[in-house]
Amino acid sequence: MRDHATPAHRDILDLAGLKLVPRRYYGRWIAAALILLALGYILRAFAMGQIEWKVVGQFFTAPAILAGLVNTVIMTICAMVLGLTLGVVFAVMVMSPNPVLKVVATFYIWLFRGTPLLLQLLIWFNLALVFPKMGIPGLFEARTVDIMTPLFATMLGLGMNQGAYTAEVVRAGILSVDTGQTEAAKSIGMTRLTTLRRIILPQAMRFIIPPVGNEFISMVKITSVASVIQFSEILRNAQTIYYANARVIELLFVAAGWYLIVVTFLQIGQFFLERHYARGIGPSRPSPANEEGKA
Repeated sequence: MRDHATPAHRDILDLAGLKLVPRRYYGRWIAAALILLALGYILRAFAMGQIEWKVVGQFFTAPAILAGLVNTVIMTICAMVLGLTLGVVFAVMVMSPNPVLKVVATFYIWLFRGTPLLLQLLIWFNLALVFPKMGIPGLFEARTVDIMTPLFATMLGLGMNQGAYTAEVVRAGILSVDTGQTEAAKSIGMTRLTTLRRIILPQAMRFIIPPVGNEFISMVKITSVASVIQFSEILRNAQTIYYANARVIELLFVAAGWYLIVVTFLQIGQFFLERHYARGIGPSRPSPANEEGKA
């Protein structure tokens, strides 16, 4: 009897008796072992080091630390609100056909992006050396040293600095929207500002939210820079305590723990906000009619 099996069939029959052996990833196991050893060494160093973990727990909810936490959260919100407001305004000004507005916005972004944040905070805090008094002559005047408190100087310094970076983020988000959207809005009689508010910005939000969310998270940590102008945030209050009791590393861990907690909550909020503005952006599913046609 002749064998009518094709060559492909004969190959399949020959392979049927072979044993399937999974590929060995020795490099992965070695890398995992080295990582575990490194982590074990680090954990052992922290456990056996001169760290009083009871002190960490004792000061984790200390009134001074909680007061610094509240100041940090409030300052983060205020600075970001100011930064977002300025960012949107100056992004629109940069893209304006008015040359005066465009030059002013470009200068603002250049100035605040081109100088260190610490330098800006020091200038705001010492503004009384340039302007002894502030206000409207004849109506209201006050000493600048009384106005530029650590709280107000920090809010201005962080907010103005953030506005320069947010302006570029907002501008990039606006440019990501197809120009046909603007042309269609103009064709039905919408003004430029109405088009921006109702058509452009809602579509640009999915491009704006991720970088702005990262800036919001960074702002929580950047507030620690304001300790140089005596603003009482978490790190400064922790430093004040360890100057008194010499528990330096313990208080630094307390501050680090609270920063991580706040940032974790912000990351969760950013995730849900991004998902909200990304609705309808994913790949479209084929309709039942298309599926039947393919069948």
